[in-house]
Amino acid sequence: MFRIGEIEIYLFNDATTWVDPGGMFGLVPRVLWSRYHVADARNLIQTANHNLLIRAAGRNIIVDTGYGNCLSESQRRRGGITDFDGTHRGLQSLGIASADIDIVIDTHLHDDHCTGNFRLSADGSRAPAFPNAEYLAQRREYEDAIHPNERTRATYLPDNYVPLYESGQLRLLDGDCEVVSGVSVLKTPGHTPGHTSVRIESGGQHAAFLCDLASLAVHFERLAWMTAYDVEPLVTLETKRAWQGWALETNALLIFPHDIVGPAGRLTLDSRDRPKFQPEDVAYDNPIDD
Repeated sequence: MFRIGEIEIYLFNDATTWVDPGGMFGLVPRVLWSRYHVADARNLIQTANHNLLIRAAGRNIIVDTGYGNCLSESQRRRGGITDFDGTHRGLQSLGIASADIDIVIDTHLHDDHCTGNFRLSADGSRAPAFPNAEYLAQRREYEDAIHPNERTRATYLPDNYVPLYESGQLRLLDGDCEVVSGVSVLKTPGHTPGHTSVRIESGGQHAAFLCDLASLAVHFERLAWMTAYDVEPLVTLETKRAWQGWALETNALLIFPHDIVGPAGRLTLDSRDRPKFQPEDVAYDNPIDD
């Protein structure tokens, strides 16, 4: 658990996955990315799927929901998922019921970040994972998700969000929004045009869940490094440039969605004034299955 002023942040690893580094590093050659992440004999690297519980202003806020328990065994096998449903287990370990969650922030609507919006019952039926929560997503992201193109279709699964919108449980945002005092959703386009990150500020301290603005810590350290999935890579670069300045100015704690090597840390400058990520020791707030 991290504390930012009066705000508590709990880090859950919802799923552990083995993925093709071509997706995570795009144009970056192996000789460079292998300095940071080691591929196994299958040429796969291990990644995480981080979600947050934020306790602020008397509210329980979930940031992203991961895969939850909605994937079949064959889907998990195809996705290289060796551990799953960590957010649910984390809440259980903290004694927090799903019904106690007040707000769910979907930073964007790719399936690895919002399939856990729903929960699969033993009889195969699906229901909102957090029945009393208001779900939040950007209107631009929702419109892109319900009108995908050939490039984006595979990453947007309407069953993860359309039923919430139709029932009135999903509220669409038009730009930046302070969700509760000290917790804001801010537009960070590039990975998708409607992508957002979450900024936390309290007691003169700062933190941010960057989500896929920087899937891995090295993506934030090096502006030109990003995933192959970024829809607008040049926009990603400029968005990261602006956020680098903020991170250096505030000494913010930065949390990354998929980095199992360095999930959180701070940005500093090296001896040549180049951005350098400094990881911090962190422990997950959910039990991890072997």
